Amino acid sequence: MEYYNYIKSLHLIFVITWFAGLFYIPRLFVYQIEAFHKPSPDKEILGKQLKLMAKRLWYIIAWPSAILALFFAIWLMILVPSWLQQSWMHVKLGFVVLLIIYHIKTHLYFKALQNDIVKQSSNFMRLWNEGATFILFAVVFLVILKNAFNWVFGVLGILVLALLLMLGFKVYKRTREKNPRQ
Repeated sequence: MEYYNYIKSLHLIFVITWFAGLFYIPRLFVYQIEAFHKPSPDKEILGKQLKLMAKRLWYIIAWPSAILALFFAIWLMILVPSWLQQSWMHVKLGFVVLLIIYHIKTHLYFKALQNDIVKQSSNFMRLWNEGATFILFAVVFLVILKNAFNWVFGVLGILVLALLLMLGFKVYKRTREKNPRQ
């Protein structure tokens, strides 16, 4: 247990960098999709640069951080196996599974865009960008409160946050349609 705080610190560092990657990559997807619809030569110049930025972010930051965050999380559970008997941890692990699914789905979007396959709109990617935020809120409240029952209130709070984000998104979209240069 003398290494517990070091392992926990490393876990948190890689969770933070993983989320940083998950927060930024959909934003790059928005720009890639918008660049895809621009006329030449802007389409090619922007597309090439955005693909490079996304590739570096995804393979140098997001994937390694995800793997290391999970590695250190497993190490922590080996050190403190009693956590696996607590209901808040079961709920947290459910959200971690959702995060892994979100990461894998994001990887599929990444691969498609790297191959110039645009299936989603930039507006879809703006909404997709919020997925990691919801998971982060849930996990942080679960870890801090360590109470599986309070996660119900947390989920309600997340739903309110989602509604506020949707409202903000609609306002942003209307503003952008009225002032296309912004």
